Amino acid sequence: MGSARLLGGLVAANVALVAVGHALAPERVEVERARVTVGLVFDVGGKDDRSFNDAAWRGLEWAKRDYDIRVLTIEPSDGADREAALRQLAKRKVDLVIGVGFIFSADLEKMARLFPDVAFAGVDYSPTEGAVMPPNLAGLRFREHEGSFVVGAIAGMTTRSKVVGFVGGMKIPLIRKFEAGYAAGVRHVCPTCQVLGAYAGTEPKAFADPTLGQELATAQFDRGADIIYHASGKTGAGVIGAARARGKLAIGVDSDQFHEAPCCVLTSMIKRVDVAVHAVVGEVVAGTFEGGLRELGLAEDGVGFVANPDNARLLPADVVTRARALAADVVAGRIQVPSQ
Repeated sequence: MGSARLLGGLVAANVALVAVGHALAPERVEVERARVTVGLVFDVGGKDDRSFNDAAWRGLEWAKRDYDIRVLTIEPSDGADREAALRQLAKRKVDLVIGVGFIFSADLEKMARLFPDVAFAGVDYSPTEGAVMPPNLAGLRFREHEGSFVVGAIAGMTTRSKVVGFVGGMKIPLIRKFEAGYAAGVRHVCPTCQVLGAYAGTEPKAFADPTLGQELATAQFDRGADIIYHASGKTGAGVIGAARARGKLAIGVDSDQFHEAPCCVLTSMIKRVDVAVHAVVGEVVAGTFEGGLRELGLAEDGVGFVANPDNARLLPADVVTRARALAADVVAGRIQVPSQ
């Protein structure tokens, strides 16, 4: 799913960050419209979560550099605000409205039907059972289990205790994909390794509880784990904090989280939300946008892992070499990675 890169003018519009629960104030929006306006509503944890939401924001920043667009963002406080935030942007005739997170799925379907002339996109979109996907809605999805398999293999090759952990945010099939792929990767290279698992809850707030994340990680370290992978948004800050406090290792998610704890972040499973967001913006700018599902995995560089000079001290070169070979095997179909 490539994006058309067009030569455009420099972005002349300012980013409007809307306060929680507040409507877009007309006086804060420039009178002169840019050629294309993109609105984005953040997920639980909000902007600056240094993970999932930040990856979406990087995609918008990238698109601003490449295209003549104006960007508007809203950071809702809870689930009750999501539909209102999407509606607010659509009513202003924003050209593309993006919802970041699977929680937006049903609201995006509803708004896309109500505003057929507006393009919508959902990151981690999950179709409502029995519903027909509106033609003006693009679902941006990832094969997270593939990237998780590779970092699981890294954990299995690196662990000394042969016990590793996983901390998820909300216990849902999407996050289960991370755990399933991770556990498969660990066991592929270390059949005798034990994989501990825990979730922060069953509500969206499970992605925004660093204190609980630290408690869950600490409990796994107490049980012998020396490496913990998290897929829990802002809750993961607690997992990384626990690794720092105990002198153990953590594996970040979605974005490169090395700088959260240079002592202790072994690698991160990168989920290229920025690539997906940039691509869909490019389609709208080029006039080639079409609804439907798009999915990115290892083959499309939609997921991967971090190996660079920053974490070279923690991540041995031979481990990186084998991890890349395993990723190539997944792409070639020689390894089938479970998603549940």
